[in-house]
Amino acid sequence: MTLQTRELGRGGPKVSAIGLGCMGMSQSYGPADEAESIATLHRALELGCNFLDTAEVYGPHTNEDLIGRALEGRRGQAFIATKFGFRIVDGKQAGAERDSTPANIRAAVEGSLKRLRTDHIDLLYQHRVDPNVPMEDVAGTVAGLVAAGKVRYFGLSEAGVSNIRRAHAVHPVAAVQSEYSLWERNLEPEIMPLLNELGIALVPFSPLGRGFLTGAVLPAEDYPQGDFRRNDPRYQGENFIANMRAAAVVKDIATELSAKPGQVALAWVLTKGERVIPIPGTKRRTYLEENLAAAALTLSSVQLQALDAAMSPGKIAGDRYAAAIMAIIDR
Repeated sequence: MTLQTRELGRGGPKVSAIGLGCMGMSQSYGPADEAESIATLHRALELGCNFLDTAEVYGPHTNEDLIGRALEGRRGQAFIATKFGFRIVDGKQAGAERDSTPANIRAAVEGSLKRLRTDHIDLLYQHRVDPNVPMEDVAGTVAGLVAAGKVRYFGLSEAGVSNIRRAHAVHPVAAVQSEYSLWERNLEPEIMPLLNELGIALVPFSPLGRGFLTGAVLPAEDYPQGDFRRNDPRYQGENFIANMRAAAVVKDIATELSAKPGQVALAWVLTKGERVIPIPGTKRRTYLEENLAAAALTLSSVQLQALDAAMSPGKIAGDRYAAAIMAIIDR
């Protein structure tokens, strides 16, 4: 398998066309398996998947520590993205409280560098926009960290049009990370045209609909306490039934292509632009290999039209998050 690369922003570095979301190795999707997670990280590098995504709040802290240990002796093979911006008190996330004050950004970066066992972060995102800190102050602080050699590139996560423009005016934004997939298309009207205009990469997280588009899913109530999907509105009740009907087209096209449904979903995302770099998450080598193979899958115009028609906005039941989480998205 030869994994192609894509440009992280206009004139930016080349990273693997599909990255690896690492959050689930430490939280949200069932019990952790450290040995398998480390083996998955090593296998990713072997296959040319070098774009690894983490955050200080994953755990908190434990995901960055896992990646730091896994990459000892291999740091030069990886392009690490991490994030700051949620308030962490005594090692625990303080709900949805955000803190992007300059002092906290600098402290967060020092902590991330230590846990990741590195002297620089390749891509540093603001995890969520902080309404109490002007974006100019955030971008200016990160610019200082870039100048100091502690950070290479600046990114935003779930930011809206105004804040993307404001940040980019202070320091170039290389990438915007947001949820985007066949069943979540909220970026298409405004965000994606803006990113194309400014030459910013889009890094879709949950490109498999938090696993829903793989077809190997259960209703929300069948997941254990602590599993994110248990509280996902799209997995609940009648929404689950309606969304399974809508997603059936993904399975049908996968059958036509002798592929997996998740590969079809990823191949669709990859058609959305040369600077669109999805980061499907997994903690298992088997699923990693399946995901990366999607880069070689070609969808016909008829298949693309069928996917768009079946899963267009308005045909998916339920909000993408519970209300409390939706409230901190900058749109």
